[in-house]
Amino acid sequence: MAAKGTNSKSGNLSALPNVSAASAKKLVAAKIDSVAKLAKSSTASLQKAGLSEAIAGKAIAAAKAANKVKSVAKKTTTKAKAAAKKAPAKAKKAATAAKSSAKKTTTKAKAAAKKAPAKAKKAATAAKSSAKKTTTKAKKAAKATPKKISKVVKASVTKVKDIAQETGRKGGTIKVPKSVNQFDWMKRLKKR
Repeated sequence: MAAKGTNSKSGNLSALPNVSAASAKKLVAAKIDSVAKLAKSSTASLQKAGLSEAIAGKAIAAAKAANKVKSVAKKTTTKAKAAAKKAPAKAKKAATAAKSSAKKTTTKAKAAAKKAPAKAKKAATAAKSSAKKTTTKAKKAAKATPKKISKVVKASVTKVKDIAQETGRKGGTIKVPKSVNQFDWMKRLKKR
């Protein structure tokens, strides 16, 4: 079972650009068995594990980029969950406001009805329609809030997928640039 765990750990590391299966095994043997540990490692410690200086630098840069993608995905998911939690409270506030508004309108109509019978009918009719409109608005707001949240969640998930696709390996044949500066992820890092 221990060997199986080692293979999966080295598999996680070898999924990074510039980290071969052999390099991943050397890293796992040196107890650098996760992307996070690799991102925090120094070039010297990777050289002690048996990697060349150039490969060590590239591996650390790739691990840092992968960690960044992971943290962006985590933040996006957290924001989406927070928005989803707030939605019912917002809908409840809207419904409460609609109720109190309808109550006030009805109270005003009753007061007007006592003062003048002719005005009372008009006021009561206006109060009813106002109450209906307010209730309708509250219902629409309550229905729309989850849709807005689902749009935000979908957009967030799409962003995370796009970022994951940009940094992942593509295709069966991979062109290996001559320098680290030619990698897409390095170009994006330099632009920041």
